Amino acid sequence: MRQPLADAWYCVGQAAALRGRGGQALRAVSLNGEQIVLGRGPDGQPFALRDRCPHRGMALSKGRFDGQTLMCPFHGWRFGTDGRCREVPTLSTHDAADFSRIAVQRFPVRESAGFLWVNPNPTPGGGAPAVPELDFEPAGSLVVELEVEASFDLTTLSLVDPGHVAFVHDSWWFRPSKELREKVKTFQPVEHGFVMTSHATTKSSPVYRLLGGVPEVEIEFRLPGVRLERIRAGHKRVANYTFATPLSENRTMLTNALYWSMPALNLLKPVARPLMRQFLTQDQQVLQHAQAGLDRKPTMVLLGDGDLPSQWYFRLKREALEAARAGRPFANPLERRELRWRS
Repeated sequence: MRQPLADAWYCVGQAAALRGRGGQALRAVSLNGEQIVLGRGPDGQPFALRDRCPHRGMALSKGRFDGQTLMCPFHGWRFGTDGRCREVPTLSTHDAADFSRIAVQRFPVRESAGFLWVNPNPTPGGGAPAVPELDFEPAGSLVVELEVEASFDLTTLSLVDPGHVAFVHDSWWFRPSKELREKVKTFQPVEHGFVMTSHATTKSSPVYRLLGGVPEVEIEFRLPGVRLERIRAGHKRVANYTFATPLSENRTMLTNALYWSMPALNLLKPVARPLMRQFLTQDQQVLQHAQAGLDRKPTMVLLGDGDLPSQWYFRLKREALEAARAGRPFANPLERRELRWRS
């Protein structure tokens, strides 16, 4: 239960990072302790390989990629984007050694919502949670990434915890009112997660006032660590997506992506970026302090309706593990419910 799900899609960075010169850019990433090199094949499709030459362990991301093959910078071994060894230049013409069966592990990779998603399971069973998508064409977007020295579970819990907002994100631009108010929201299960059903929200926040009208908000959480906030005000659309990615045992990447349909909002990007980073930094700091406490005593007391979404996360994760172990389809254990808390 303390390990991230082995068969799930994790955000490993922006897709634009692989464009490079002639599509020959490589990017090295970490995913739950696994070192992976990303690139684009000659067809423009992304690929993901274990970032380790089987010869002497050299990182392939340190070598050259000509759009067809990756060359290890240690001894020049070449590998195709399918991971298969294509050439060992140091072999003599009289050497009978067969390198055709040598291969680097390849991982499934997808591109969606401007990001690359890798499944650490080389042979996914088809029951993994869906990759996040956008249901509108954005006129602009803004992405902020921040590394957190905390476990994947603890970081993911911050995505479903409504109670921390009033104390951690107490900013003038996000939460101008300092008064705790009773919240009543309806939650219902969706595939591999749950959703706070669409509801009208207050216009007191400066963020919502930019949209005009009465914004409707829907917030979905799905495994393994994905929060999807969708905001609609008439024909205007905004999506605020947050992803948690396990880098190693106690390091997690927190990625926040904001998309909008109104071209005029592009003028606000220079102002919005530092505010988004400030928001994520608040989470980063509190999570790192909390992780230090859990390192001393790894137990949590979850209490009241406000902590039920955190309990639901663990129930969903347990069901995903049991379904995979039994070789059966995932069955969401949650039911529709109204929750009340103060925030």
